[in-house]
Amino acid sequence: MQGLIKFCIIAFFALAFNAHSAQEQGAQYKELGPWQVHYIAFPSTFIQPQIAKTYGLERSGYKGIVNISILKNNADKTAQKAVLQGTAKNLLGNKQTLNFKEVIEGDSIYYLAQVDYTNEEILRFDIAIEQGNKFQTLKFQQKFYVD
Repeated sequence: MQGLIKFCIIAFFALAFNAHSAQEQGAQYKELGPWQVHYIAFPSTFIQPQIAKTYGLERSGYKGIVNISILKNNADKTAQKAVLQGTAKNLLGNKQTLNFKEVIEGDSIYYLAQVDYTNEEILRFDIAIEQGNKFQTLKFQQKFYVD
């Protein structure tokens, strides 16, 4: 249970102490309808090999991780299950489909996907979130750097 929590904390602090601000790096959330959607995108090399292996993630200087969690937008902030489908598109219009995997650890629910990138590439993410008859779209962009 502690693995993914450590994974997220390590990723957040790695981004926060990077030369670029955490806001620029994507550590943030958006309120979308009934949800508070937390999202972060970062290089897969920010995580330790054992954590990558545990969650079936590939570590590479050219592969990023998108981590999304959906909380009910109320005082309890209860983790929510949903169906996520999305794409990442670069500035040339090249599109990648994001294949999210659901990770449940105790009361926490995360959705993880990987994305390929090149040095200083900006990717625009467009992610559809669906839960029953509720539907929202998360849009954000992230600039990636090769180690």
